[in-house]
Amino acid sequence: MAGESCVPKPLFGGAIFTTFPDRFQDVSNIREVPDHQEVLVDPSRDESLIFELLDLKGEVDDAGSALWFLQDIANEQDAGDNLVVEHSGTLELAALHLGEAPAVAATAVGQLAVSKGRQGREAQNIVRIYLANIRLKNAATDVLITAYEPLLINPLSESAVAVAAGPAIPAEQVGCLPMSEVFKLAVTNFNVRDWNLFDGGP
Repeated sequence: MAGESCVPKPLFGGAIFTTFPDRFQDVSNIREVPDHQEVLVDPSRDESLIFELLDLKGEVDDAGSALWFLQDIANEQDAGDNLVVEHSGTLELAALHLGEAPAVAATAVGQLAVSKGRQGREAQNIVRIYLANIRLKNAATDVLITAYEPLLINPLSESAVAVAAGPAIPAEQVGCLPMSEVFKLAVTNFNVRDWNLFDGGP
């Protein structure tokens, strides 16, 4: 395990806490982010971590919810036709109890080709997306935790300016925690400190 500093961090004004490496910076310090999102990036590696609060999608089955949201993200990015699902499963949230038992997040991991911002298909990067869905039914909320890990940077992509074009350098080689571990940390340590955050919906 890389020797990165990982401590509990406040999200949504301190109503939610979870853990991830210090290298991830709050995007809201640079540009406006919607109130229902927290977006964190490591610009040196073009990796990002997004926390999102959505109205509960009651029509989506619990068991397949992470795959449903992963496909939805791919469709939004005009990449629904090239999504390759690598894995789906569950993670237990040790810090968050719903009733007597720890909460469980549905998870899915997939690869897709996406462009940055308004760039066209000729500038697509290959990224791996890690997605967790925590269903807070008592608060009528779907929490999404999404981690983006670039695998191959297109020379025409905006990303190539900050990160060299070609295959991404493995995190371990530069002393960073791999995105798979960053994702697991952020999901398993997710905890709600103030349920008033959900009053009247996210």
